[in-house]
Amino acid sequence: MRDFRNLEAWHKAHAFTLAVSRTTESSPGSEAFGLATALRRRLADIPMKLAGACGKDVHTEFASCLRQARGIGLEVEYQLLLAHDLQLIETSAYEVLRTNLIEVRKMASGLMKAIPV
Repeated sequence: MRDFRNLEAWHKAHAFTLAVSRTTESSPGSEAFGLATALRRRLADIPMKLAGACGKDVHTEFASCLRQARGIGLEVEYQLLLAHDLQLIETSAYEVLRTNLIEVRKMASGLMKAIPV
């Protein structure tokens, strides 16, 4: 069993979750479509899946959690795009958040590649 706090991807995902939460809570009208709540609820699933992966002893289960985290990352990326297009998130904040999210997904992919087959 691994300690998720030692996983760099988890640290990045956790920081991303905090950044999005702070950004969306200060966005005027962010609750117009319930988008901020939906986004915050879903994005916390990324670090949770990464943490859960650390509790898996079987490589296939570990990889499954990583795949789920990547998939959730894609869903969150769309929610960020929607929030941006609805002008609920400024372009500069959107670009930073999107870049950080892509990095988290790449890290999850890297971990998957490192799993012995």
